[in-house]
Amino acid sequence: MSKKPIIVFEGIEGSGKSFHINSVAKYLKKHKKSFIKIREPGGSNNSEKIRNLILNNKSTFNKNTDLLLYLAARSENIKLIKENIGKKIILIDRFVDSTTAYQHYGMGVDLNIIKTINNFLLKNIKISFTFLNLVNKKNMFLRLSKRKNLNRYDKFDNTFYSKVQNGFLKILKKSPKKYMVVNSNLDIKINQKLIITKIDKLI
Repeated sequence: MSKKPIIVFEGIEGSGKSFHINSVAKYLKKHKKSFIKIREPGGSNNSEKIRNLILNNKSTFNKNTDLLLYLAARSENIKLIKENIGKKIILIDRFVDSTTAYQHYGMGVDLNIIKTINNFLLKNIKISFTFLNLVNKKNMFLRLSKRKNLNRYDKFDNTFYSKVQNGFLKILKKSPKKYMVVNSNLDIKINQKLIITKIDKLI
């Protein structure tokens, strides 16, 4: 594996993925490792503009529009990713698996459409490793209740989030060696240590 891998953090709302990607970023910075950190949707200036549209609580897009907006945001990040492949460690908060889990398994959009557009956008970009953060219903809603601001995707019902999380697990089964499941119901410091230990092996 490349010592400048593309590492993705996945999981539903309240699963701790954003905490852990920020923790890894701090660790890499402390050890003077060259990296970039982006989020989806978001990352580049144009992608952040699209993010504001998607997550705005006043937005009422249908599921197909949501898909196309997410993929448009990804399209805006491709240049940034390509410029840094092999040069820097690339950390991504949500990526291809989220699109499949949310838009296909959660919302029922045709999987072939998602795969076709993703393949067109990514071409030779390959994810090196993914940390999949899992959380139970109780902890997810407890953590969401503590957020000052909830966006549109923080307000779905439990059935939707269950579909999405099960979708992530189905994706994982296709290439389990490229994933590490993080039980986010455990103490966050335990998981932090486990993730950093894995990061050391990856880089």
